[in-house]
Amino acid sequence: MDIVYLRDLRIDTVIGIYAWERQVKQTIVFDIEMATDIRNAAASDNIEETLNYKAVAKRLIDFVSQSHFQLVETLAENVTSIILTEFNVPWVRLQLNKKGAVRGARDVGIIIERGNKN
Repeated sequence: MDIVYLRDLRIDTVIGIYAWERQVKQTIVFDIEMATDIRNAAASDNIEETLNYKAVAKRLIDFVSQSHFQLVETLAENVTSIILTEFNVPWVRLQLNKKGAVRGARDVGIIIERGNKN
């Protein structure tokens, strides 16, 4: 299986459990790996034959920027669900980084994998 990825995808959204977090947008940083098979696209040189990472990024930017979740876990589950179902991806690994969430730590976040990588 091949991997199409997005690194350092930054999206501003409302996220958090504290009252002040509900009043401002914070930047969430995503690193995403998506399993796919690129052989048909490579043979045809046709964008319709591959996982279009620009289309994935646009969909996620639209979704995340409009969301208002409290937990990063909920946001991560919803994002992976979109990738798996709407883009017919069998496996996804998502790292979500909420920079600045903990004083003294450069990065804070979660990493989840969903689906079957085979």
